[in-house]
Amino acid sequence: MGNITFHFENKEKTPLTVEIFEGESILDVALDNDVHLNHNCGGVCGCSTCHVYVEQGEDLLPEMSEREEDYVDRARNPKYNSRLACQCKLQEEGNITVTIPDQSGIIGH
Repeated sequence: MGNITFHFENKEKTPLTVEIFEGESILDVALDNDVHLNHNCGGVCGCSTCHVYVEQGEDLLPEMSEREEDYVDRARNPKYNSRLACQCKLQEEGNITVTIPDQSGIIGH
């Protein structure tokens, strides 16, 4: 178990810290805690709409696959710490901090 802190590019939203358990993805934890994060492909690494920036705790997550890297490259404003939330499952106890890019320009769910 650990904690995940969600920060938002949209400064009107307040940061949120919640628990995350081993095996849970960042996407699942976001959705379980009413954090809006698009996921047009349903969380199967088939799009880039669940793109996030992992600010802390990258070492607690699996390495990025080639498939994920391909989709991250298609995301809006990718950075060195970009990941797809659907592919980031906590592997060991610890704390993670992510920033969710502005979701207002993404059509989807």
